[in-house]
Amino acid sequence: MTETSTQADMTVVVTGASGRSGRRVAEAARAAGLTVRAASRATGFDWRDRSTWADVLRGADAAYLAHPTDVGAPDAAGAVGALAREAAGLGVRRLVLLSARGEEQARPTEEALGEAGVDWTVVRAAWFAQNFSEGPLVEELRERGELVFPAGAVGEPFVDLRDVADVVVSALTSGERYAGQVLEVSGPRLLTFGEAVAGIAKETGRALTYRPVTPQEYGENLAGFGVPEEEVAFLVELFGSLLDGRNARLSDGVREVLGRAPRDFGDFVREEAASGTWVPDPSGRG
Repeated sequence: MTETSTQADMTVVVTGASGRSGRRVAEAARAAGLTVRAASRATGFDWRDRSTWADVLRGADAAYLAHPTDVGAPDAAGAVGALAREAAGLGVRRLVLLSARGEEQARPTEEALGEAGVDWTVVRAAWFAQNFSEGPLVEELRERGELVFPAGAVGEPFVDLRDVADVVVSALTSGERYAGQVLEVSGPRLLTFGEAVAGIAKETGRALTYRPVTPQEYGENLAGFGVPEEEVAFLVELFGSLLDGRNARLSDGVREVLGRAPRDFGDFVREEAASGTWVPDPSGRG
């Protein structure tokens, strides 16, 4: 992609296009005038089946890569590296990888991207605000009124996924400006998980609580729910390091790339509360 390319000329592949981050990247890309090629199992793309990759990548200018489990998962570096090499061979000129701030397990995946022979950018994000409104944590808050999680009293600058998506699209469309760079993005202030849950409780008028546990206790809970042993082991190791305080700091990537302050967690909570995100299901089915 050259500086003279117009966004209307660009076709971008968005992996995980129906997921938390991919859906918002696709929306932001379309809003910016890009042609989006959604890549998910619903459209025939499968990270674990290399025979599905070429048809999705061929003829695209750029791609957003979000590994389906975790960027630091044991299979992530191999999968991302292989996909990136295939993309390079098919003429895709820019790849943007979603990574995680402070996650040492993600470094091999980032390195695999950098070795693929294509322009790349890594977006390392803080914990998503939307993890409280989508995915496995929201049911605990909605139906049980309690969040059990191994974060202790550590501070985290929760980042709004809409900001992550805007940074990704900017990296995809800014020519060489962010090529070969790591962009760290976070929200504008630190909150503990307990403070985050208290903010949701205040906005919803519900008696919501946060109960911290150790990573080992959390792993035992996951195993009790039938999570495979190897996945439990990875998550226990991940949370034991990622939530040890190393991320209790702000990053200026949103302002650096977008020229504005990141969205505040309180604004996210007000919007989600107004839409009924944390209202219990009267049927009891979640």
